[in-house]
Amino acid sequence: MKEWQKFLLIVGVFLFAYFMPLSNPRFTGAVFESLYMLQDYARLHVLTCLVPAFFIAGAIANFVSQAGVIRYFGSEAKKWLSYAVASVSGTILAVCSCTVLPLFAGIYKRGAGIGPAVAFLYSGPAINVLAIIMTARILGWKLGIARAIGAVIFAVFIGLIMELLFGKEDRERTKKFSINPSDQEKGRILYQEAIYFLNLVFILIFAAWGKPAQPVGFFSTIYAVKWYITTALLATLGVILSTWFQKEELVSWMESTWSFAKQIAPLLFGGVLVAGFLMGRPDVDAGIIPARYIASMVGGNSLFANFLASVVGAFMYFATLTEVPILQGLLGSGMGQGPALALLLAGPALSFPNMLVINSVLGPKKTITYVFLVIIMATLTGYIFGTLF
Repeated sequence: MKEWQKFLLIVGVFLFAYFMPLSNPRFTGAVFESLYMLQDYARLHVLTCLVPAFFIAGAIANFVSQAGVIRYFGSEAKKWLSYAVASVSGTILAVCSCTVLPLFAGIYKRGAGIGPAVAFLYSGPAINVLAIIMTARILGWKLGIARAIGAVIFAVFIGLIMELLFGKEDRERTKKFSINPSDQEKGRILYQEAIYFLNLVFILIFAAWGKPAQPVGFFSTIYAVKWYITTALLATLGVILSTWFQKEELVSWMESTWSFAKQIAPLLFGGVLVAGFLMGRPDVDAGIIPARYIASMVGGNSLFANFLASVVGAFMYFATLTEVPILQGLLGSGMGQGPALALLLAGPALSFPNMLVINSVLGPKKTITYVFLVIIMATLTGYIFGTLF
């Protein structure tokens, strides 16, 4: 940070502290709301979602063949294959916009091209199969189908545009990643690597399994036994690590995991605080921006209503599956079908904490472009959907 930037930061903090409207109930309520939201995030997501994601990212950085990443996700890989895999990854990973970040950073730093990496970044939380099923059951089959199709198309389209805009620059970055023919021969055999990574992914899925709205059914049954399944998977992981891995490999894994954690976690926590202050928790109207103002402007199907829904969705933090009951309430308050779809396409895939971390990985230019593409595409898609239905 340059000296003038430090000076402006100090001046900004001073002015904020000097003029804080502490006598305003809305302001003090928003401050407490930001702390409540951080507490909810820490209690509900850090141990069950974020920590497993850090370990998976560390495992990708150490044990996934760089040759494999380049072959399937590199800038010279077959487009149909890399985008097909990246765009449907969310059907396996039931993660939120923040949990997918360590996984995205892991494959990007292993040599994945900007296009497939961004497609994976969007699709991870956007094509959550549980959320899509819940959307269809609670909000109607039209919104459910539109969300599923729109999310897959978005992932591919946004990835292709990012590659078109930054492909030349990205190829310079990926030149340092060369395929070593002997790379595939190192370490464990293929089925052992597959079992190890599947075990890590299943730990993430079952530990983060949310409580479904309906008290009966398949998802409720899984929720009731999720900790038994997670415990069994952790025990299996212990056997795998002690049997198939060397001590030096485990130390390297921990170092990579810690590297991702110290890069990403502070930005996420800071972003959650800011998001809570601005808009509050998804089910509490206590942020500095009153929810009634937003709800009153997303009725009908104007371009502005769809754009506002996309922007609010992009900056607000939605935990996995929470966007559906929130939208149910908004639709009951007069929200249009088009803005509802726009929020569904922009909200789960983006959030303010998510943007801060993406910026640390891609830089401001690529991050702004990615956010802009998501918002504009969600706006147009919502408008078209609202016009048709």
